[in-house]
Amino acid sequence: MRIVEVNELYSPTGGGVRTYVDAKMAILAATGHELVVIAPGRRDQVIERASGGRVIFVKSPGIPFDRNYGLFRDAAPVHALLHQLEPDVVENCSPWRSAGIVADWSGPALKSWFLHNDNLDAYPKRWFGRVASPARIERAFDWYNRYLDRCFARYDAVIANGPVLFDRYRARGVRVDAAIPLGIERQRFSPDLRDEGLRASMLAECGLPPTAHLLLGIGRHHPEKMWPTVIDAVQCAGARLPVGMMMLGQGPDTAALERHIARSPHIRLYRPVYDRRQLATFMASADALIHGNATETFGLVASEALASGLPLIVPDAGGAHAIARPPFAEIYRRGDAHDAAAAIVRLFSRDPALLRRAARVAAVHVRSDEQHAADLVAFYAERIAAGHAGRTRRSA
Repeated sequence: MRIVEVNELYSPTGGGVRTYVDAKMAILAATGHELVVIAPGRRDQVIERASGGRVIFVKSPGIPFDRNYGLFRDAAPVHALLHQLEPDVVENCSPWRSAGIVADWSGPALKSWFLHNDNLDAYPKRWFGRVASPARIERAFDWYNRYLDRCFARYDAVIANGPVLFDRYRARGVRVDAAIPLGIERQRFSPDLRDEGLRASMLAECGLPPTAHLLLGIGRHHPEKMWPTVIDAVQCAGARLPVGMMMLGQGPDTAALERHIARSPHIRLYRPVYDRRQLATFMASADALIHGNATETFGLVASEALASGLPLIVPDAGGAHAIARPPFAEIYRRGDAHDAAAAIVRLFSRDPALLRRAARVAAVHVRSDEQHAADLVAFYAERIAAGHAGRTRRSA
């Protein structure tokens, strides 16, 4: 099976979507399938992957507020590539320019919309959450739900990346056909990678001794990640116990976050770690992951951390919250730095051996990306065998 993703959310310097797509590309190649990604880029470029598959960048304008990403300008080059590639399945994941480009393509492939995110939760609810209730914001932006429904009607399948997103859209009356939960590169992450020497070195970077507590914060520097809340929480908790944080990431808010931590002696900010083995070792060597994003629909970083045997401190909504359980996690009210600080203190007041043992047990049950890819291919094969019946019935 050849799957072509027309993906406006893919960037070489991106986060969760890039990680997911790169892993899926290698898995599909290893199982006799092919994944080709068509993405906006700063120039026309084709990157062949040694493990199989390729990424085709089409020169496109960048997004003004985040130059890591772009939007397609013209349909013609994308349509030409689709005709040339002759896919069995063509996927879209963005409600912007690519939604119409894929829907308008005249080829015979099954057209699938794979949902990665929830723009209503990520943007309007964050922008207006201080002046209006979630229910009022939902009503005010119901036009966006109706827009999505019109877009989805032109696709053969609409898939959510897990139960969190599936339930959100269904609650709004928006069509979603299936939830196929994502997974992680389970083979790369393990509690056995823990390195006490590395841990002591990271704490020393934070100006703390090995007896202190080490938090890890990983993710893009973007408003939806709620890093100021996390930073304030760590600073507040630091008044009650010795705790430091290593932050790995970059993005449009990097400069602001650097200013935010300028007077924080025990918080250090570093660029992302793209070497997966090195990242897995960092994760296994910390004492807990702290997370701020309550709008994400799949907890990729939290799942990787859990697979590394790392306890979690997460907000009370979103993909990270969906995998958190009391034996290895503490929950705080989203956006509330003081409650997050209390969660930090609660976690580090627990027996560390019991806490890590619970996380190690949970690590075994984290879903793999191989499982996700197999389920996705099986779903597509069933729809193709049925002759794309979903869209045919809706068009009748």
